[in-house]
Amino acid sequence: MNLTATHIHYYIVCKRKLWLFANDIGCEHTSDLVYEGKLISETTYPQRSKKYTELELKAQYQHIILSAKIDFYDVKNKVVHEVKKSDKLEQAHIAQVQFYLYVLEQNGVEHPSGLLEYPRLRQTMKIPPLNEEERKEVEKWLSEIVQLRNSEKCPPRIYKKYCHTCSYFEFCYVE
Repeated sequence: MNLTATHIHYYIVCKRKLWLFANDIGCEHTSDLVYEGKLISETTYPQRSKKYTELELKAQYQHIILSAKIDFYDVKNKVVHEVKKSDKLEQAHIAQVQFYLYVLEQNGVEHPSGLLEYPRLRQTMKIPPLNEEERKEVEKWLSEIVQLRNSEKCPPRIYKKYCHTCSYFEFCYVE
């Protein structure tokens, strides 16, 4: 099984969305909000490609292959830069960066850190290197994601205020 930061994000936001995504039911390609987020990430810091590296890494946790695609990585300072449109799902954003830090550690990078950037809000948030408790938390997420993915039954829908902007909204709510 191959897990990415998207799996981590969906795990934090909605177990149903994770289950659908992990079972190859994708709706992101039709979402204007997903496209807008990608556009912001690609166009906000055009000079970054000269200064920072795009990095693709793999690691293994038990029988799970972890794949990380980091758009902006400062090799010199060991900092992952993650650009997001808004801070509404901040816990999921933090979890994604922690996943990247975990994969970097598994590849021998010592004490990497992260920086969450919200250009529209003109805000940044520092994500420190993982401590032992956070490392165990990431491993717990990985195990639970595998269990959810392998489950025969799709988790029930949740009722959150952000559901109406989800790319899976029609799947969950149109009857």
